[in-house]
Amino acid sequence: MNLTVHPGGPLRGCVRVLGDKSISHRALLLAALADGDSHIANFLPSGDCLATLACVRALGVDVTSIPSALLRAGPGPSPYEGTAFVVHGRGLHGLRPPAAPLDCARSGTTMRLLAGILAGQPFSSTLTGDRQLLRRPMRRIAEPLRSMGAEIETAGGHAPLTIRGRRLHGHEHTLAVASAQVKSALLLAGLYADGPTTIRQPGPARDHTERMLAAMEANVQVTSLAVTLSPLSSPLAPLSLSIPGDISSAAFPLVAAALVPGSEVTVEGVGVNPTRTGLLDVLRTMRADVTLHHEREQGNEPVADMTVRASELRGVEVGGDTVVRMIDEFPVLAVAATQAHGPTVVRDAAELRVKETDRIAAIVAGLRALGARIEPLPDGFIVEGPTPLRGGVVDSYGDHRLAMALAVAGLIAEGEVVIKNAGCIGDSFPGFVELMRGLGAAMSITKAG
Repeated sequence: MNLTVHPGGPLRGCVRVLGDKSISHRALLLAALADGDSHIANFLPSGDCLATLACVRALGVDVTSIPSALLRAGPGPSPYEGTAFVVHGRGLHGLRPPAAPLDCARSGTTMRLLAGILAGQPFSSTLTGDRQLLRRPMRRIAEPLRSMGAEIETAGGHAPLTIRGRRLHGHEHTLAVASAQVKSALLLAGLYADGPTTIRQPGPARDHTERMLAAMEANVQVTSLAVTLSPLSSPLAPLSLSIPGDISSAAFPLVAAALVPGSEVTVEGVGVNPTRTGLLDVLRTMRADVTLHHEREQGNEPVADMTVRASELRGVEVGGDTVVRMIDEFPVLAVAATQAHGPTVVRDAAELRVKETDRIAAIVAGLRALGARIEPLPDGFIVEGPTPLRGGVVDSYGDHRLAMALAVAGLIAEGEVVIKNAGCIGDSFPGFVELMRGLGAAMSITKAG
């Protein structure tokens, strides 16, 4: 599929985005391990999260859908609805051996978190996926899981992963790089360990797993940059939650509003977990007009409504702990930087090299094709702004966040922008085009010739 974007007038409106992708994955996996029925609303029905759903069902867990007509959670208009489930948890030791390799499709989160769970099962299993996923590094979870007694075979440090489940041992891990997926895989494995599992991080990483485990009455202790899970004294309690809106999805309409003259956009019900709000901090430093209001708690997570108005931006330097708090938002930040006065420098973001694609190389290629002045660094990039963008044909390389970032660039370009291979947007943000149209953007999806 190709996405065609035309520049146009201001973006205006109040919308909602679907549930947070990271929380949706974790809610399904932990609900499957609970003792009893969990109720999950506003689940993100994206390609990645549906891969987790398929794997959970393949492990013998009954997941019942609730009709979407019951799901509208508030007044903000949305071109699509979230999905709600009742997950009939089988308890920690109730999963069944899968009849075939578990297909994680293109989802690294699915594969890495499931590896932690499967390492402690009394059966063997294999995790595989699409070619894109098979290129991503898996040694980063295999090695620490092995230190807990797990038996995992990789294909040269990549998937497929062959896991022979066995009893695990508590262990104290010190991570070289802050990674929510690695931390979560180890915590999930820790549910099957015979002693405490401690993870020490060099910086902050998403803490959704810890929050959810605490809500399920697990013995989780968080101290500064360390988290410890002790062996359970009782089964995991079922969940009942409505998943907050995904801040990584909200980033696209919000940054677009900051860039398109005359725009004002509000996104309601967005998760503002402090481990995820790096982009908001950076936008404020760039002098963007960003307001948070109606702040509240939802499902043990902080939530707020966000309003962004068109602003004159200035360049910034981004690095250190902020990088982990906005690792998925760098493609759209690069677009914002093309319109900021002065240089924007991103460092300490080498993790972008091993995402769905090499995001540093891909965003540099895409924005250069549209006239941006952007140079790659080994661990980031430098953008010189402001620079007028021109129309052109660019490629997403199958990366959903890159495709949407280039769509935002198309809204401020001086001609039509065509984004090839844009069907991948559904991996994280089904309904993106419809939502942006509702705000006034001129976008259309067509089949590639």
